[in-house]
Amino acid sequence: MELLNDMALFIEVANVLSFRRAADATGVPNSTLSRRISALEKAIGLRLLHRTTRRVELTEAGQLYYERCRRIVDEARIAHEQLGEMLAQPSGILRASLPVDFATVYLAPLIADFSRRYPGISFDFDLTPRRVDLVSEPFDVAIRMGELPDSTLIARQLARLSVQVYASPRYLEMSGEPAAPSDLAKHECLGFSKAGKWKLHRGAETVEVDVGGRFHVNSVGMFRRLATLDLGVIMLPEEIVADDIAAGRLRRILRDWEGIETPVYALTETRLLPAKTQRFIEFLQERLSNKSHRPNP
Repeated sequence: MELLNDMALFIEVANVLSFRRAADATGVPNSTLSRRISALEKAIGLRLLHRTTRRVELTEAGQLYYERCRRIVDEARIAHEQLGEMLAQPSGILRASLPVDFATVYLAPLIADFSRRYPGISFDFDLTPRRVDLVSEPFDVAIRMGELPDSTLIARQLARLSVQVYASPRYLEMSGEPAAPSDLAKHECLGFSKAGKWKLHRGAETVEVDVGGRFHVNSVGMFRRLATLDLGVIMLPEEIVADDIAAGRLRRILRDWEGIETPVYALTETRLLPAKTQRFIEFLQERLSNKSHRPNP
């Protein structure tokens, strides 16, 4: 890189055949310019410039070097300009692994906004429940919900989503509405097979409730759907059940109580990200952290 910088300084001097004018154009002091060109000549082993008190001229070697190096320096400048344009208007294929239900219900409208902002980006999304391997598989980013296991991946927190308890109006008519968290022990509670306890808090007060039911599934979408079919109580972030609440299929219960917040992370293999990935993460961070914003369905 130092050689390329010295080459660019030599081109500036050769363009105007004056150290003073080259110093004015580059902002590099005259003395520094002279020292850097002398070091370049020493490294090459040939004199590139004839210097007198009145003028500067190219030597034969300097003329040849100027003709070759001018193209190299121009190409380097163009490369920097193109990279700058890429940062301003990124392009390419963004390969992302997304949580199925959160992506379908909540992220889809945000992704639509992002795609309109950056028309040069194409998208390849994996919405299977599996945990993709960012090291061995060609994914740029993975969006994950919940606390993360220890790993060497780079995690950027996008948001923390509040979690509430919901049931369908018909289920509540049939089974009654819980008045306190302890009442959940007498209800059908839908969730993952390992979720034997639900933790809720009200201000500084925290309780744990043993819950159970006939349905234990490994899909958020499935137990959310079962809840809309009047089969039990669920505890999820509002962002995932927003459509069901708006349509009247689910209703929040135990309104003074909330579950433990669910963090949302963007995972990458490295901190050195292409512009398309960096912009995607920044966009989601901005929109997800703005809890007053609701995406249009």
